Amino acid sequence: MPRFINPFSDWGFKKIFGQEINKDLLIKFLNDLLDGEHHIIDLVFKDKEQLPELAEMRGIIYDIYCTTDKGEHIIVEMQNRYQPFFTDRTIYYASRDIVNQGVKGTVGDTNVKWNYCLAPVYTVCLLNYDMKDGTPTKFRTDIALMDMKDNTVFSDRLRFIYLMLPLFTKNEEDECENDFERWIYILKNMSTFERMPFQARNAVFKKLSEITDIAALSKDEREKYDESLKVMRDYHATLEGAALLGRREGLEEGRAEGREKGLAEGREKGLAEGREKGLAEGRAEGRAEGRAETAKMMLEDGEPISKIMRYTGLTEEEIEKLR
Repeated sequence: MPRFINPFSDWGFKKIFGQEINKDLLIKFLNDLLDGEHHIIDLVFKDKEQLPELAEMRGIIYDIYCTTDKGEHIIVEMQNRYQPFFTDRTIYYASRDIVNQGVKGTVGDTNVKWNYCLAPVYTVCLLNYDMKDGTPTKFRTDIALMDMKDNTVFSDRLRFIYLMLPLFTKNEEDECENDFERWIYILKNMSTFERMPFQARNAVFKKLSEITDIAALSKDEREKYDESLKVMRDYHATLEGAALLGRREGLEEGRAEGREKGLAEGREKGLAEGREKGLAEGRAEGRAEGRAETAKMMLEDGEPISKIMRYTGLTEEEIEKLR
C-alpha cells in the first residue's frame, strides 16, 4: 500500500496546493518555478473555484486560483489526460480572468471609469499524460506576448507555463539540481515513495511529508481521498473501455470492408480474366477457321498437300478431313 497520497487525484492535488493552512507549499513551488523572475511573499485563494463546464472532465482537470501580494492572478492546473484544443482552453480561461477584471467598469468603490489597467494572469499547467499532437514537445514551455522579430516581451499581462511531466527525465534524487526539479521529482514519484526525499534540504519538503502521509489522514479526509481516487480511476477506466470498444468496432468494420472489397476485386478480376480468355479463345478459333478456309481453297485449286501444309500449318490428316 502506498505511504503517501497520489498528487494527481483531485483531493490530493488540492490537499498539497489548495488549502489555506498549506499555502506556504504553493508559494514555495511558484517561487521555485519563477526563480529569478518573481518572489511571492503571500497569496490569497479565490473564493470560487472555476470548475470545468463538463462534469466528466473533473476526473482529469483540477484548477486552483489565487492572487499574490503584488496583485498577480495565478491559475495552477493539473491535467491527467490528453484533451483536444487544450491550449485553446487554457487561453480561454486566462482570457476570461482578464475580462472579469473589467466587468464592473469602475475601480474600487469610486465612480472613476475603468482605465483598462490589468493585473497579470499566470497559467501554470502540470500535464500528466503521454505526449500527443498539439502538445509541448519538451518538459517546460514558457509562453508570453512577444515581439516576433526581436523576441522581447511586448506585455507581461498573459503568461503560460506548461510542464510536460512525462518529459522530465531525472529519475534519481541526486540528479535534481535545484528545488524546482526536486518538486517535479516528488510529484512524479510521490505515490511510490517509502520516505519523502529532500526533507533535510528544506523544511517545506518535511511538511509535505507530514500532510501527505496517508496514515495521518483523518477518517473524513481518507473518505474524500478514496472517493477522489475512485473518480479518477473510473474516468480512466471509462476512457480505456471506450478506446478498446472503438478499436474492436474499427477492426470489425475494417474486416467487413476488406471482405467486401476482396469480393468486389475478385468479381472484377474474374470478369477481366473471362473477357481476356474469351478474346484469346475467339482469336484462336478465328485463326483456325481462317487456316481451314485457306486449305479448302488451295485443295480446290489442285495445290499439292505439302504446299498446303506449309502455308496453313495444318497437318496432312487435318487437310484430308476438309475434302
